[in-house]
Amino acid sequence: MTETELKRLMTFKKNGNVQSPIFVSLINDSYIVAAYQGIISKYDILIKYRQKVRNSWSRIRTPKHIHWAVDVLIKMHAEREKTKKFLGKLIEIWEKTCPIRSEDDRKRLLSIETLLHKCKNDFKDLESLNGQGEYSLNFLILLAKLLMLQEKTNLETAYMFKNLLKALEDGEDIFKIVSLATHR
Repeated sequence: MTETELKRLMTFKKNGNVQSPIFVSLINDSYIVAAYQGIISKYDILIKYRQKVRNSWSRIRTPKHIHWAVDVLIKMHAEREKTKKFLGKLIEIWEKTCPIRSEDDRKRLLSIETLLHKCKNDFKDLESLNGQGEYSLNFLILLAKLLMLQEKTNLETAYMFKNLLKALEDGEDIFKIVSLATHR
């Protein structure tokens, strides 16, 4: 699929205004992930995706922390040590993630090369997690990195997603994980 086709599939109308993605990527031929200009700050991003289900694309969805966390919990149940390693690597990425502060940052950070390809080898030994849960590692990594960028761009001292990663890694009780994943 070309970038033009992907952008067309991820363009929608909201309140009569056309919303076109500023970033779009096809992941594992199963997901289209896009980022749009958000409204919270100048460089805020809004994240959306579509999932291929039985050879057709779902409606455009907004990823929720809880969906991400549930999939990680399923992976944790199947392969605890590998999932903990996965979460540890994401926490390391969180620590290094910088907010988007300029158009140059946006162009550099919102690229599939920066978001996924540069870190692909770091997760190579965890590929067996792809067979567990709903989502592939590539999709989870891409969403995680976009969520980190979104959160840190809007409030550099934010910590909600990191707290969720840490709670999952530490094996906190389900109440705490759900509370962190659904906090508003």
